[in-house]
Amino acid sequence: MLRRVTYVIISFLISLSSYAVCYSYTLKPDSVNDGPYIFNSKNSITVKWIENNRAQRDNIDQENYPGIKRKFNLLNEYNDLTDAQFLKPDHLQSYTGIDSISILSDIHGQYDFYIGLLKSTGIIDNNLNWKYGKGHLVVLGDVFDRGDRVTEVLWHLFGLEKQAEKAGGMVHMVLGNHEIMVLSKDLKYTNDKYLKYEKLFNVEYFDLYSESSVLGKWLRVKPVIISINDVMFVHGGISIDIVHKNMKIEQINRIFSEKIVGEEMKKINEDEDLKFLDNSNGPVWYRGYFNDSKFCESKVDSILNFYSMKHIVVGHTECETINSLFGNKILGIDTGGIMDDHPGEILIYNKGSFYRGFITGKRIKL
Repeated sequence: MLRRVTYVIISFLISLSSYAVCYSYTLKPDSVNDGPYIFNSKNSITVKWIENNRAQRDNIDQENYPGIKRKFNLLNEYNDLTDAQFLKPDHLQSYTGIDSISILSDIHGQYDFYIGLLKSTGIIDNNLNWKYGKGHLVVLGDVFDRGDRVTEVLWHLFGLEKQAEKAGGMVHMVLGNHEIMVLSKDLKYTNDKYLKYEKLFNVEYFDLYSESSVLGKWLRVKPVIISINDVMFVHGGISIDIVHKNMKIEQINRIFSEKIVGEEMKKINEDEDLKFLDNSNGPVWYRGYFNDSKFCESKVDSILNFYSMKHIVVGHTECETINSLFGNKILGIDTGGIMDDHPGEILIYNKGSFYRGFITGKRIKL
């Protein structure tokens, strides 16, 4: 009898414990909020988002867009959403006569640090709007992965780009290896938050950036290399092997746009030229400036002479601070700090000189 009573009590306690765990999970789940993801179709614009773990969706038109804009703190106008489906790539983006340029890289979803650096540099005001006039902002890729506010960074850049154009300035989003990975369905570094989104909406994460999505289409027309004045901007770097293949900027951007971005890795690896460009000696993966002990100034000069440039600015390879090599011929700006809970640095170009910029507003000339 005692054994039976003991068994009942233990069973009751186990049951109560299980109930408590289930009850706690139901009332206090990890809250997921994300979005918006906006899609163009022939007859409508659809928005999807997650709010307190609940999948939401709605249609957008000119009448209800102001409410959507306020809800998600978007900077762009309704027409920017409809126009996105007609965007075309510009394979040769070269600009001259620009006095002010600010450059960030490897944001990796760290929205607060990103905003802090833009404010401290005078690129945006306290309402997050463009205040950089005719200046140019360059983001050298890797907005995606690791951090948990990728969507917010992308929408801010999308809207800021429109505001900058109206002011006579420009925002340049240059693709990094993580953009190409996500668009090519490689999600190995994606934050767990976005994998929860997959389950809540029953959709693959990369499908949120399909060609029918506003941000997906916008990203697909972005280059991997641009030049401003006498400076080249590229996520990883330009290897001497690219020069030996006699590959110009326009050609590289065209190949990425037409044959690499959005294609699965298996297909890319079947073509030797594509595999070369999307590999360790290609522009989005190269680390040789900092990691190859045989890399020397004569190689830098050969690369710069081939492209008629004087400087190359890159991200991708982490440095403790902005790293200058060979008298500012190479500038590495992935300070790694953004992923280590401190805000990193921003590279500032002003009238021919380079500066390290800090979230405090301090600048140090390189």
